[in-house]
Amino acid sequence: MFDTRVHGERQLGGYVKIQIRSYGLKLFIRWIFLSLAVAVFLSGCGYRNPYVYSGPDKSIYVTTWKNRTSDLQLDAKIYQELLKWFQKSRSLKITKSKEGADFILAGEIISVDIPSLAFDGTNTASDVRLTLKVRYIFKDLATDSVLIEVPSQDWQQSYTITADAAETRDNANEAQDIAIENMSQSIYQRTLLEISKLSQ
Repeated sequence: MFDTRVHGERQLGGYVKIQIRSYGLKLFIRWIFLSLAVAVFLSGCGYRNPYVYSGPDKSIYVTTWKNRTSDLQLDAKIYQELLKWFQKSRSLKITKSKEGADFILAGEIISVDIPSLAFDGTNTASDVRLTLKVRYIFKDLATDSVLIEVPSQDWQQSYTITADAAETRDNANEAQDIAIENMSQSIYQRTLLEISKLSQ
């Protein structure tokens, strides 16, 4: 004897699957249209990514900064971090020669203050603050005009001193890396702003 209930359940199951697929397809189509609408809206409003320069091709001569600290690797770390940020913009080229460059970015590492790594003997860790002091200048080589000049600027980052000397040293190194990254990002964004003004 034919069981109509089973047949009905199969039909219902198939109907539900079709409805789910249809609903999923509708959501996907809506997502595509929404993405396109947002893209059109942002382009119409003149939206620009603050981390990317998309104007005419420009070249920047980034010097190795003068290092007045006892950390002999600090200037190389800053150069590499600056290079990493400027590589985000394909229209900007970093050169190692002043000849033919449009701009020059030069700087000096004045000091880096790393608080004593000695543990105070208590059972609790303590937080201290590393301070990186720098100065830098950004010039338009075609006009010899100074676009950015910062005579002195501090970049600080907290880290923890613990009973483990190796761990404390790692914490200090990480704090220094973060300070360098934050500084390089700020310099990159400021230079992008100045270059964009000249390209308007």
